[in-house]
Amino acid sequence: MRSDRLGRLQVVCGPMFAGKSEELLRRVRRARLAGLAVEVVNHALDERHGAGRVASHSGLDVASQAVPDVGSLAGLVRDRHLDLLAIDEAQFFGAGLVPLVDGLARRGTTVVVAGLCVTFDGAPFEPLPALMALAEDVTKLTAVCAVCGADAAFHQRARAGDAADARVASLEHVGGIEAYQARCRRHFEPPV
Repeated sequence: MRSDRLGRLQVVCGPMFAGKSEELLRRVRRARLAGLAVEVVNHALDERHGAGRVASHSGLDVASQAVPDVGSLAGLVRDRHLDLLAIDEAQFFGAGLVPLVDGLARRGTTVVVAGLCVTFDGAPFEPLPALMALAEDVTKLTAVCAVCGADAAFHQRARAGDAADARVASLEHVGGIEAYQARCRRHFEPPV
């Protein structure tokens, strides 16, 4: 990569159903139209739309590389000239994602990460808060509250199970509208 080119870290975050993947795909489409070298990555846990696909709830989708962890992601992009690296479902990659994307941005790649910044129980969902702190650009989106239609900064499980088991499962459970609802602060009901 050229050492004179500056990269950037861009974060697109919010609750479920806020349009994070749709915004990521919009940026990917624009970069490809500009003739840039682009790689799209999704975490291997997310197979809702088939392996190797980043898809939005609105029906947009694009082929991607499905990787299970930060080490695999690092191997995928190592020694490649990329103008844009787009990473969806960033919350599943854990804290190791922070130094990786910071290093890529320092080497000249623009890295766009999209993911949940809050868990289903209302807690910060790392590594998104750490990535937000280091990013040049942060786009925080809201969804529409399933109860009243207001801006929703949270999401919660539609079918609550045992609260102790639910907290552990939240880091691995990938679901959609059948399992989660967007909620505004007024109607958000965190597990007890």
